[in-house]
Parts: sequence; C-alpha cells; structure tokens
Amino acid sequence: MNRNPLIPFVLIMVLGIGLTIALSFKGLGDAKELAEEQKGGAKTEEKATAANPEEFYKQTCSACHGVNYEGGVGPSLKGVGKRLSLDQIKDVIQHGRGNMPSGLVPADKADEMAKWLSKLQ
Repeated sequence: MNRNPLIPFVLIMVLGIGLTIALSFKGLGDAKELAEEQKGGAKTEEKATAANPEEFYKQTCSACHGVNYEGGVGPSLKGVGKRLSLDQIKDVIQHGRGNMPSGLVPADKADEMAKWLSKLQ
C-alpha cells in the first residue's frame, strides 16, 4: 500500500487558505460595523449604567477602591465626605486624580454619585 505523502499537506493548505478567506470576510463585516459606530450610527453594545450610585460603584469603582470602600489600588473612600467638599468630590469624579482616569462616571450621574460618596462612613 503506497500512499502519496503529499496529500495531508495539500489538505492542510486548502483548509488554511479557505479559513483565511472566510475570516477575511468576517473582518470586513466587523470593520464596517465599527466604522458606523464611530460615526455615531447604530451602537452594537450599549454601556450599562446602573440605576443607583451604589450599583454603579460596584460595577465600576470597587475594583480599585474595594468592595467595602477600604481602598486598594485607589484610596479608601470611607469618610471622604469629611475630607473633601461636595464640589471637590464631584471634581475628582469628573476629572480624575492621580491614577484615577476622568470620565468614569457619566456627567448626568456625577452629582448623584458625589452626594452618595459624601455620605459614606
């Protein structure tokens, strides 16, 4: 039984070329979708915004400031209302400070978040 040793290599080559072409077409579709999103067109994913500040904190802020507001990468938020005024808290939320990036909290939620943070004990 003599088999041609080139057959497996040819099959792998054909499969590879076919897969490359298929993934190229998928990439073209994704590129069009991203271009529409950047133009302000249809959004494929909407950013989930929590109903209240505590839920938003758990989704966005707890990774750095800790689940119990104890700090970690970011500073502790316990008693932040005693250290900073409401306007200072809002400024930090909107513009960031140190390693904290700006714009994590949407502008329409910044006042509500600042009030909630100022009451943390």
